[in-house]
Order: sequence, then C-alpha cells, then structure tokens
Amino acid sequence: MAWLPSRSLHGAGSASPPSVAVVAAHPDDESIGLGGLLPYLPHATVVHVTDGAPHRREWWGAPELPSREAYAQARRGELIAALTLAGVGENRLRSLGVADQEASVDLARLAHQMAGVITELHCDVVFTHSYEGGHPDHDATAFAVHAACRMLRRNGDDAPQIIEFAGYHAQPAGGLTRCDFLPVPQVEETTVVLDEAEQDLKRRMLAAFVTQRETLAPFPIDVERFRRAPAYDFTAPPHKGELHYERFDWGCAGAEWRARASEGMRILRIDSGAQDGDCPILTA
Repeated sequence: MAWLPSRSLHGAGSASPPSVAVVAAHPDDESIGLGGLLPYLPHATVVHVTDGAPHRREWWGAPELPSREAYAQARRGELIAALTLAGVGENRLRSLGVADQEASVDLARLAHQMAGVITELHCDVVFTHSYEGGHPDHDATAFAVHAACRMLRRNGDDAPQIIEFAGYHAQPAGGLTRCDFLPVPQVEETTVVLDEAEQDLKRRMLAAFVTQRETLAPFPIDVERFRRAPAYDFTAPPHKGELHYERFDWGCAGAEWRARASEGMRILRIDSGAQDGDCPILTA
C-alpha cells in the first residue's frame, strides 16, 4: 500500500503532506475506523454523507428529542466534541446532509456530489468504507467514492487513492464481525496496533457519542485495519448469505440496494469492471 496514516507523519520534516479526506457515512464511523490515527492527519477533511439522523424515531439514539433535526444537531455536537479531541477542528468537517438510512436512494446524485467534493479538496487519498453489507449507508458511501473516482478518471482528471478502514459485517451464524474486513484475494491488509495513549484517545472519542453509547460499546479500541480498496462489483452481493442490514428495517434489503446501484451506474455510464488503477475486482 502506497500510503497510510502513520505516527511518523506527525510533524514529519518540511515535505508537503498529501491532501486527505475521510469520507464516512455517519458521525462516529470515522472514530470507529481510524480514531486512534486521526491526530496524525491534522489537515484531513472529514466528510459525512449523512447527518446520522433517520426519519424513523425508533432508530434514534435519543428518542426523547423533539424532532429529527434536533437529533441531527445532537449528533453534530457529539462529532465536534470527539474530533476536537483528535485535533480536527470544526472547520475541517463537512456533511452532505442526507438523512440516515437514505444514502442509497439516489446513488448517481450522491456520486456527482462526491466527485465535486474530491475535486474541490484536491484529494490525494480518500479513506472510506468497504463494501461489506454492514449498513446500506456504508455501502452507498463506498459506491459514491468509487463511482466519483471512475468518473474523474474517465474525464481525464486525477483521482485519489482509495484506502478502506474496517467497519463491520455479518457472520454466517448470525453474529457480527467488527473492525475486520471481508477477505479479498490479492489485497493486502495492514493492522495498526494502537498504543496505550492512542487507545485512551479512541476510548474518549467514542464516549463523546453519548447517543450511540450502546451501539459503540462492543467495538474494539486496540487495533485499526486498512487496505487499498478493491474494484467492487456493486451489482453483486458483498458476501454469500444474509447481509447484516437485512436483519433490520434500515430502509432497503440487499436486492433493492443492488438495483439502486445498477441504476446509478446506468445513469453515470460506468460499468462494474475494473479500470486502470483499481485493485483486483471482488465478485460474489
């Protein structure tokens, strides 16, 4: 892998650091994926696709709040508190403002928005989700980043390297694998073992997301995993069997999500095959 967040980057010489964006589906995904290493990316821009607030109250972490907007505001406040701990100021935060669970509704539009963000930020590297069926918004975010990069290359523009951080996906027996990847042949993974200070930081960052306390409690804080993104076939399931989000009513099932991806690719005029600069394609 050509580039990863590294402790050695902190204050490293006079060389210009790469332009980095962390693109996550929800406020807290960035802290789960690379919270321990965010202090070594002090100039990174953190972009969220959603505001973390679904329309349906039963999925709110704070159901006592009066409105979806109030819940979104609460999640924004938690995000600012968490990332301040990592040295990422509010001026480095962006949100596309999509409602939680609705990122896959219009994937073509989301990909165009993502291409605009990547171009504006002149990104060299984008850290984002893998396509693993954990949450439809995670998969939509992965789709948007990959589609945006393909459109940029098609137009003769530079596209950033895509690096994935590990999230979560279903286990065949009904459990959940956290902070590890679905394996992809020929794609190297890097495990970063966090030291005591980095673990303490990540613990405090996750604790800042008060409304998500129960959800975040099982996530490990001792390791973070990264890999260069493979060229996914978003029209195929990410793995055999039931996807994690199919166990819940989170807006769509896998077949509907993949139909949305197919329609998005048709509108964008991109196909599911690997292109120059991609890692080997992942198929079902």
